[in-house]
Amino acid sequence: MADVEVLPTREVPLGGLRAMTVRRTLPQRHRSFVGAWCFADHYGPDDVTGSGGMDLPPHPHTGLQTVSWLFAGELEHRDSAGNTATVRPGEMNLMTGGSGICHSEVSTEATSTLHGVQLWVALPDEHRHTPRDFQHHVTEPVALDGATVRVFLGTLAGSTSPVRTFSPLLGAEIIVEAGTSISLDVDPDFEHGVLLDTERVKIEGTSMARGEMAYLSPGAATVTIENPTDQPARTILLGGPPFTEQIIMWWNFVGRTHEEIVEFREQWEASGDRFGHVDGYVGDADRIPAPPMPHVRLTARSNPPR
Repeated sequence: MADVEVLPTREVPLGGLRAMTVRRTLPQRHRSFVGAWCFADHYGPDDVTGSGGMDLPPHPHTGLQTVSWLFAGELEHRDSAGNTATVRPGEMNLMTGGSGICHSEVSTEATSTLHGVQLWVALPDEHRHTPRDFQHHVTEPVALDGATVRVFLGTLAGSTSPVRTFSPLLGAEIIVEAGTSISLDVDPDFEHGVLLDTERVKIEGTSMARGEMAYLSPGAATVTIENPTDQPARTILLGGPPFTEQIIMWWNFVGRTHEEIVEFREQWEASGDRFGHVDGYVGDADRIPAPPMPHVRLTARSNPPR
């Protein structure tokens, strides 16, 4: 049975006109990545009938891909590559920031409960200046004995996502039936993280709390998920080969040097061409301003040595 490192969650206020609180497991002080996955926010279920839900005005990204995945509700995505799409449960939005993009995310009027995850993938150095791009994928459920799997990136349980990525990745939602344990074959060259959306699930025999992530180092050929409760349990399985590059992640930017991050911020504040413009967003603010730079030099982060 593989050793499990429990990554705790912490509550973080999400910016925007309708502030939300999210549970963040990546990055951690001592663990920056699971594969190339560098950021994981888990939110809801939140009753948004009174608050109006999520309203994130246009904001920028560089050097990464964003993955939006919902359990309940709807989000409208608009970006400066001219894409407009609605993400619903079982569907994935993947946006490539690359050299620069900006986008807005707003929960729709049809949304009464908002519940899901927001994930980021760090782009390898050779691809981090790729042009802005967007992909939308509707997944097909895979019924297993005691579980249902939806693969939105990579390959699992005989299902392969057609979505293009710049490094090998795995991303899947796994719902395990009450009182059931399942073992899934995975790539032993990958490290894996299992994010819990429900209480009292065991990963490789280790009990986990809601919002925590179980980290499994490379070498395991299976991942075992046990649901001892009388209700279905939901998890998100992330994976990929260890990401060995050092990055600087500040606000919404991923770069390699302090000077690069300063330049990204200045170009966003100056409404430069790098990020473009989002058409069709309706809100009280036309964009989210960048926070001030810290008074210390930004330093690169990486995972601890294996």
